[in-house]
Amino acid sequence: MMRMITIAAGLAMVLAAPALATLKPGATAPDFSTRGAVAGRVISIHLADQLKKGPVVLYFFPAAFTSGCNAEAHAFAEEIDAFKAAGATVIGMSADNVPTLAKFSTQKCAGKFAVASAGPRVVAAYDVDYGKLVPINGSAPRQITTRTSYVIAPDGHIAYVHSDPDPAGHISGTLAAVKQLTHK
Repeated sequence: MMRMITIAAGLAMVLAAPALATLKPGATAPDFSTRGAVAGRVISIHLADQLKKGPVVLYFFPAAFTSGCNAEAHAFAEEIDAFKAAGATVIGMSADNVPTLAKFSTQKCAGKFAVASAGPRVVAAYDVDYGKLVPINGSAPRQITTRTSYVIAPDGHIAYVHSDPDPAGHISGTLAAVKQLTHK
């Protein structure tokens, strides 16, 4: 009986944890078009168009104006010149709406890169659904994404994946992957 309770408790813990990204290096990155913002200005973003310029760092973050996401956006902004020198475009993605992201792009991203709204299809295609609705900053519970970063090669294939709730390794890992991809 005790063994069954232990197994049931362990299973409950596994099911309660958010899923990690399952898109693996070598997989084709799902194409998408969406709206977002850079420096407070609303823009349209089409992944295929961005890939024509070079590799894309597509980083999903749970929610704008939360401590970890603020820190991650600031860290990407601080390193944006290194990403550009390596030929990469950085795009932050969350399930936030465009007006929220327009403010976030100015206040936390320092206007240095685009952030875009990931609708349910994009969230599902990139396997970044946190798996449960969460209240953010006093709002009603809503969908959020896992903290997952992808480096997508210009040919549309995923070159690198980093999925971890801690924002610390996302910038260094994606920058190293871009440099390896572009040999810069």
